[in-house]
Amino acid sequence: MAGMQQSEVQATRNGINALEQAFTGIQNCRQDVENMKHNLASGLKGSDGKAYQDLLKQWDDQAEVISANVREMIDTMNETLRTQGLTQGASNDAINQAYNGSQAIFDALRG
Repeated sequence: MAGMQQSEVQATRNGINALEQAFTGIQNCRQDVENMKHNLASGLKGSDGKAYQDLLKQWDDQAEVISANVREMIDTMNETLRTQGLTQGASNDAINQAYNGSQAIFDALRG
């Protein structure tokens, strides 16, 4: 893939930006769901409360898989740019910090 054309470089950067936005959106949704879970936890007791907790856990597990896949795609696209000797198209550090921060929050909330 030596010598990516400028249009390919821009398309790759656009893809990275779109994936970063998707990743951020997923993390924001996960945090919103986690907050809602804790706000409603006191009012949901019994079997309905457990079913609700189980549903949210399942949703968060699936969102984690999606987040990991999006991160992997971002890393792959950034690596494509790096191997071509181009300026990195996205800030992996910022993404990783956001990811690790959100993961730490979820880990703490899970106990």
